[in-house]
Amino acid sequence: MAEASRPTIADVARRAGVSKGLVSFALNGKPGVSPASRERILAAARELGWTPSMRARSLSVGRSFACGLVIGRSPDVIAADPFFPSFIAGLEDVFSTSGLVLVLAAVTPGRHEEQTYRDLAHDKRVDGVILTDLRVGDPRIGIVDGLGLSAVTLGVPDVDTPFSSVSVDDGAGIRHAVDHLADLGHREIAHVAGPETMLHAARRAHAFAETARAHGMRARIMTTDFSAAEGAAATRALLEGDEPPTAIVYSNDHMAVAGLGIAQRLGLTVPRDLSITGFDDTDLGRHLHPALTSVATDARAWGAVAAQSLLEALAGTPAKHLDLDEPTLVIRESTGAAPRRPRRSRGSTA
Repeated sequence: MAEASRPTIADVARRAGVSKGLVSFALNGKPGVSPASRERILAAARELGWTPSMRARSLSVGRSFACGLVIGRSPDVIAADPFFPSFIAGLEDVFSTSGLVLVLAAVTPGRHEEQTYRDLAHDKRVDGVILTDLRVGDPRIGIVDGLGLSAVTLGVPDVDTPFSSVSVDDGAGIRHAVDHLADLGHREIAHVAGPETMLHAARRAHAFAETARAHGMRARIMTTDFSAAEGAAATRALLEGDEPPTAIVYSNDHMAVAGLGIAQRLGLTVPRDLSITGFDDTDLGRHLHPALTSVATDARAWGAVAAQSLLEALAGTPAKHLDLDEPTLVIRESTGAAPRRPRRSRGSTA
């Protein structure tokens, strides 16, 4: 866009009906702007197509005006997991109107991941990062702090942290799913969980075991890497075992979709013979037959709040911990009453 035709902060201020100073504060993530005013200003900036002059800003303040998202999972898992596209869209909702660029990297957890953070900081490619998939005793907290980067974590770490966090109570969603299955009469259930080293996966598994115990259920947990392939393998192991469950609670939707396919290949009908619940309430799950009962979270809103929190951290706002709305369970066709008579043979029809 030519400089002569580029919308200015003054244009945004006129559209939003506020002062130029307030627009500057809002677009740079500084405190002192009410949520309603900030949203009005950001909406005006989007409508006008306002973008900052990044070259001028970078030279004047010595910042990169970029934020990093380093995802420590395999590219195949990231590509299949619908959480990340929605979450990244939420980040971009805020960054695109605040003059920041998102730098995305998919890495192998461990030394490669650590070096990626060091390279980003050393090359001054980012001003801050968003840390996802928190781990038990997560070493990234100390590494990122030592590099002098601002950061926001998704969830609260189990180690001391100087960073703000944005959290959703994962356990609440799992509790809702188990309560729902208990109301339907299920007493033998299983949970296909994520890696034990990831805090949100561990918290979901703990909530599952605790809630099942409270209902007097017999419960089992199978650990996976969150991929559809391992979700399918866990499902087959459960259903071909000596005492298969009557319901399975999955830790994400694409494992639930894979599990539904395995159940059908083994000759089972969902939900007559087996009830299934997912997590994340993705668009695909709503259009399956049967449609998937799933825990609904708003990944895009989570991304937007995380991005805004990072902007505030970059502006020097003290760290704070934000809790988003509790997940809800959307009940659809994949859950039903526990079977009351022996199920038919589980011989494979694949």
